[in-house]
Amino acid sequence: MATYAVGDVHGCLDQLRQLLEQVNFDPAADRLWLVCDLVNRGPHSLATLRFLYQIRQSLVICLGNHDLHLLAVAWHQKKLKRKDTIAEILNAPDAEQLLHWLRQQKLMHYDPEFNACMVHAGIAPQWNLQQALGHAAEVEQVLRDDVQAGEFFRHMYGNEPERWDEQLTGMPRLRLITNYFTRMRFCRADGTLDLASKLGPRHAPPGHAPWFAHQSTILASQRVLFGHWAALKGRTGHSNAIGLDTGCVWGGKLSIYNLQTAEYQRCACSKHKPEQEAEF
Repeated sequence: MATYAVGDVHGCLDQLRQLLEQVNFDPAADRLWLVCDLVNRGPHSLATLRFLYQIRQSLVICLGNHDLHLLAVAWHQKKLKRKDTIAEILNAPDAEQLLHWLRQQKLMHYDPEFNACMVHAGIAPQWNLQQALGHAAEVEQVLRDDVQAGEFFRHMYGNEPERWDEQLTGMPRLRLITNYFTRMRFCRADGTLDLASKLGPRHAPPGHAPWFAHQSTILASQRVLFGHWAALKGRTGHSNAIGLDTGCVWGGKLSIYNLQTAEYQRCACSKHKPEQEAEF
């Protein structure tokens, strides 16, 4: 049995299938971790969800900002953007089934066998492992509740608060947890976020650095697999920070990582290359 992790798919189903064929992925025996952004911007968002739903027993999924955007639109808490490619999901006859399944997924996964965590964007440097898993569970519980989910999506968008405080409550607390796990790139050592900057580490805002450059008890002791940051091109300079977003939908490649061997395989994207824009 092999366990693989795949970078941001964004509806690039052809490339995902190609990689799974390259590694001879067997859904009956192997496991596939997805750092998410399964949908949006790419050409086959609906087909991607349907394909993954069929092999759902083999998957571990950590939701990304584009997946949450899809859910917010479906709950009528956000309008479609001009460049969104998720309308086909909303209009599909199996939309309810697919969206309910998506809402059951995680924000953070930890596997002691591999001494590895997976998130979409990052983990606040001031959190230890148990704190991070606990905060992820707070949002996961709300997402899975039919009543609370709508309220969460209504208040999900926004860049405030910028820094973690254990005294935070309600929607500001849930919003900040969500921003750490699904939108973070740069922060200060105390976890203060800068969510506007999307370029590579050399373009860090004053006083900020990539989240994985700060001292972290989690990164000191286990691998953290993440996506979201295509500008990194998979290069972090930290042996335990495994960047898997190599920008397939933006003209780069899709990456798959073997957790047993720490080996990568990649395939080139199609000609589909949308422009990047605001995440939420």
